[in-house]
Amino acid sequence: MTAAPRLLWVGTNPGGGGTETHMITLSRALAEQGATVHVLVHPQGRIAQALANTPVARHYGVFRNSADLGGVRALRRAIRSVRPDWMIGSFSKEYWPLALISRNEGLPLALFRHMDLRLKLSTRWLLSHAPLRLFAISDYLRERLILQGVPRGRVEVLANPLRLADFQSDPAERVTRRRALGLADADFLVGFVGAWHRGKGVFLLADALDAAHAADPRVHGLWLGGGGHEAELRARLRDRPWHHPLGWQDPVTPWYSVMDILALPSIEPDTFGRVCLEAQACATPVLGAAIGGIPESFAVDRSGFLLPAGERADWRDAILRLVADVPLHARLAAAGPDYAQHFDADVIARDFLATLAR
Repeated sequence: MTAAPRLLWVGTNPGGGGTETHMITLSRALAEQGATVHVLVHPQGRIAQALANTPVARHYGVFRNSADLGGVRALRRAIRSVRPDWMIGSFSKEYWPLALISRNEGLPLALFRHMDLRLKLSTRWLLSHAPLRLFAISDYLRERLILQGVPRGRVEVLANPLRLADFQSDPAERVTRRRALGLADADFLVGFVGAWHRGKGVFLLADALDAAHAADPRVHGLWLGGGGHEAELRARLRDRPWHHPLGWQDPVTPWYSVMDILALPSIEPDTFGRVCLEAQACATPVLGAAIGGIPESFAVDRSGFLLPAGERADWRDAILRLVADVPLHARLAAAGPDYAQHFDADVIARDFLATLAR
């Protein structure tokens, strides 16, 4: 591989979840580090939109499934145009076509794994035996892949990247948006960002916030997101004016400065806690559940607290502790940006390029 490699990253999902965000962030950072980066993406998808006006060159195609001949033709066209040194993939439905075509073309292949889903037998064989590099986004996910039968030596970890320039504390936005919510200076706003479904612990958090508000009326909840249990959650929060269910917000970044803490109370494992990382970069302390890869996403007892998953009383007590202890809250806030530096996209991009060169 040359010092400035040519990379073709394939990811044709149209959505805007964590896997897409990872591809957007890292591909852009790789280009800014000097690599020549091309992507094959859905023409109307979130990735294509986000990479407009960046150094990343876009090509278009769609893999509806692993046997989609239209996707295969688009990939072959991109390969002829780009002549990459490496191909990269992020979505499991594209693993097999990437593996077969990369082998046929004599191109090395790197695959990212983001989701903690049960591997199909064919996928497990591919990840265990095909000539490729496999990267998990957390130590937790690496261990989960190994438990499913992928050989330990086959799975590497590359940290989830964050473009730090996009996540900064914004005191002016804090004042303006809190005023719009009707909050007083002394009110304490607990934020949630993400999918509104039971596995994310949203109903547990709602109960904990109600209990904390009953003990200290300054406690409020801010809800950003939406999803499968949205109607049920909105009904649960109705007629409770200390809750502020705003739904999805784009961009979400200014809202981290509006919060006093971010809560990620999942009761089912997450492979990582990206929202915790984003909040810390904005100097917002976090409360995270001791489950899955969430403990890897913040500096436990330095920028936030790790709490038992599913234990409402512990979440209530942690919220009330931070409301009452202003110096403690300030210490946690100050530690967040330093921890987030470890996930700087430029650092992760350099590490990835160095790893591919070995």
